[in-house]
Amino acid sequence: MALCFIEELKNQPIWVIGLFVLGSLWVLKFFLGILKWIYVSFLRPAKNLKKYGSWALITGCTDGIGKGFAFQLAKKGLNLVLVGRNPDKLKEVSDTILAKFGKIQIKTVVVDFAGDLNEGIKRISEAIEGLDVGLLVNNVGVSYPYARFFHEVDQDLLNNLIKVNVESTTKVTQAVLPGMLKRKKGAIVNIGSGAAIVIPSDPLYAVYAATKAYIDQFSRCLYVEYRKSGIDVQCQVPLYVATKMASIRRSSFFVPSAEGYARAALHSVGYEPRCTPYWPHTLLWALAYSLPESVVDTWRLGFCLKIRKRGQLRDSRKKE
Repeated sequence: MALCFIEELKNQPIWVIGLFVLGSLWVLKFFLGILKWIYVSFLRPAKNLKKYGSWALITGCTDGIGKGFAFQLAKKGLNLVLVGRNPDKLKEVSDTILAKFGKIQIKTVVVDFAGDLNEGIKRISEAIEGLDVGLLVNNVGVSYPYARFFHEVDQDLLNNLIKVNVESTTKVTQAVLPGMLKRKKGAIVNIGSGAAIVIPSDPLYAVYAATKAYIDQFSRCLYVEYRKSGIDVQCQVPLYVATKMASIRRSSFFVPSAEGYARAALHSVGYEPRCTPYWPHTLLWALAYSLPESVVDTWRLGFCLKIRKRGQLRDSRKKE
């Protein structure tokens, strides 16, 4: 039967043969993509993070994804340098981790990334001196209180978005990277956002999305610069996670808890320069890319306008 098909194909015009070949290649590429997705999502083993070094530094670790990373890394036996702005929350997280995983060491560094950043970087540099920090998780970030048009973004919010999301990640990386280069090993994980990568646009969150696009490009460039130096750089691109910043309290299949996301995230460290570790998010990613950009833009704008309306209503109630 196969031979008959081939003989019949030989008798067809060249353009028909060309279409058949192109179609076959597309089908092959599609199925290879499915097989790769299955392997990466469910079969690929996680790397031994201790091979990078015995210490991990995490920024923005007192809530949300950063806190999830702290607990998951402690569970794997890594010592932690926890960086946050609230000393009480840092102590609470540190004490809870030590009570649960008592064999590790923890250092805390108080840094307000919206404040005197140079002083904060100096404290971090002093805290990690002599430590083999093998993993850096740049998680600290801020977003809008709620959706708003660009002309409604006040100067303080604008400055904080750029300073915390862009400048802090850049300077913390600059402080930690030399030690990794000296030891010729290390991993840097920068937390990006689907707002900058997955969907065509994120209207009413323009500056936030733009800062996360910077994180993605920054990570990709460092990945190329340092991959031959034993340093793996990665931008992780989560969609919605049940955190305070996302204003989502309950987790679900498509919206993991911070701990659930962190568990998935550690399985991806050291691999691709950009990844979406929580596999249900990749299904939403595929859906977003399958639709016309104009459709996604229209849906997203309507969705964000509703968030803006609710936020304005809350503000008006507070003023009353």
